[in-house]
Formats: sequence, structure tokens, C-alpha cells
Amino acid sequence: MSTPLDDRRSVLRADGGALRPFHLALAVHDLQAAEDFYGNVLGASIGRRSERWIDFDLGGHQITVHLGPQQGREGASDSIGASNPVDGDQVPIPHFGVVLSMEAWERLAASLQQSACDFLIPPRVRFEGQPGEQGTLFLRDPSGNALEFKGLRSAAALFDDAGAY
Repeated sequence: MSTPLDDRRSVLRADGGALRPFHLALAVHDLQAAEDFYGNVLGASIGRRSERWIDFDLGGHQITVHLGPQQGREGASDSIGASNPVDGDQVPIPHFGVVLSMEAWERLAASLQQSACDFLIPPRVRFEGQPGEQGTLFLRDPSGNALEFKGLRSAAALFDDAGAY
């Protein structure tokens, strides 16, 4: 017999391995700078927009940037600058991103490197030779929001419970 918690987990789990799009709203200090970054640097398609927000399709997920009231150049969060050590890198908190196949990640990383992108953490392979091996790179949008792009050889590795790293 399933419990309410089992039901919630079932609703939130990807059906048959097909992921559901997520929606994330971020505060930005300049809509034009956000459009240039997400649309022209990353190549995300623009969806709906208004004078105060823009929707982007980032890897099939909806990222909405909202012009924040009195949003400062230093970023959207009081925790900008906070980080945790992960396999030799200081990973920014908070951050969000898109998980790609390793092949797609390698293409994206090469393209961003060619465009002289200012990386927070340059492209590299993390946890090399371990079950959670992944390509990773971090950058910030013009409002200071941290983004991570991961590349995995197997989609199953995303939620691998092989233990702590």
C-alpha cells in the first residue's frame, strides 16, 4: 500500500526516465544584459516577455529572469560568495544548471571557451574514474547568478547513490 509520501515521490519522479521541465525564476539587475547573456552567449531561445521579465528555454527548462527592485550589480542573493568544496573546486551557493550528455557538454564547453567566456570554474572533469564522473563548468550571468553545466556519460549517473564524495 502506498503512503502519501510515496505518492508525492511518484509525482515528482521522472516517468520512465523522461524528465519533466522545471521552472526557475531569477532576479536580475538589467534585462538587456540578461537577454544578451542567456540568449546570445548561451544560445537559449526566448519565450514570452514583458517590460520586467523574460522567459528562456534553457535545455528544455523554463528560466525566467525578473528585473529585481533595486537589484544591485553584486547579484541576486545575499549568499553570493558562499561556496562549498567539491573535488578541489569552491562551488558557488546557490547555483542552478543544465545536465547534458558528455558529448553535448564537450561541445558547449569548447564553444564557450572559443567565445572567451569568463568562467567562474573552467571546464573540467570532476570525480574522474569514479561512478559520479562528470564534466562541469560554472559561470555567472550579468546579475551574479551562478550557473553550472554538467556532462554525464550516462543519465543514470545523475542520481547515483554510490556514496559520499
